Amino acid sequence: ITKVPPMPQAPKNDGCKNEQKSLVFDASVLRHESDIPTQFIWPDHEKPLVNTRALDVPLVDLGGFLSGDPLAAAEASRLVGEACEKHGFFLVVNHGVDSGLVSDAHRFMDLFFELPLCEKQKAQRKVGEHCGYASSFTGRFSSKLPWKETLSFRYSAEESSCNIVDEYFRNTMGEDFSPLGTVYQDYCNAMSTLSLGIMELLGMSLGVGRAHYKEFFEENNSIMRLNYYPPCQKPDLTLGTGPHCDPTSLTILHQDTVGGLEVFVDNEWRSISPNLNAFVVNIGDTFMVCDAFSSLFSIYKIRFPMKWPCI
Repeated sequence: ITKVPPMPQAPKNDGCKNEQKSLVFDASVLRHESDIPTQFIWPDHEKPLVNTRALDVPLVDLGGFLSGDPLAAAEASRLVGEACEKHGFFLVVNHGVDSGLVSDAHRFMDLFFELPLCEKQKAQRKVGEHCGYASSFTGRFSSKLPWKETLSFRYSAEESSCNIVDEYFRNTMGEDFSPLGTVYQDYCNAMSTLSLGIMELLGMSLGVGRAHYKEFFEENNSIMRLNYYPPCQKPDLTLGTGPHCDPTSLTILHQDTVGGLEVFVDNEWRSISPNLNAFVVNIGDTFMVCDAFSSLFSIYKIRFPMKWPCI
């Protein structure tokens, strides 16, 4: 893990002028309001529930698998296979990702999203693109807006793109943001390695061999997304992220301590409690359509404002 210096402080709000006339999701302004804009209020039947039951999510220990223990690998693949047949979610611990790197990913995410809006808008996502900064979806929808900000950027495991994340931050936001590029380049590399290990377990659980999917996804292209859910004065009226399915092959995310992740299983929403030592893994629609888990599509949402980096 590369040691990085603190990121320089951005200029205060005084130097930022926002000339947009449409609704703007600026948490530094909205936090001083007693109510939230009506565009963020969800219909009664979709509003957050209280005290949802916990989802039975298996905790998969990757320690033995990563050390080459065949029995541990077989047990891990069994747990993964059972989870995929039920709902597509499981947790992985002893995953080999350094805890300091995970802490840095959260810390630098806070630093970015606490910047003045005009600084974050240097990376503003363009219409039709998947990468960049977005403050809610105010430019796309007029109602049922999520209470969140995101920063998304592309990652590639191809050798020719070994510094793609680092270059994104330098080119998009300037040299002062190179510490973010360093941290998230390392984080994405770690997530790519972890994802290939999970693909080995998926291959074993489906009986096609542990190398089958690993070889296919070795030069993967992914989207790293930082989801940030600012404090909300009316959390019972809105959602951080609305109900949705992941269209990708695999999602790996790390929760903070707030909680709010829910999965729709057996006609009810069930919660997944935070575990700082674990990553939440979700099998996406693309993988399920192609393989034995095709009958299962997991839908999930974020109930209360929270924040996490996920890939």
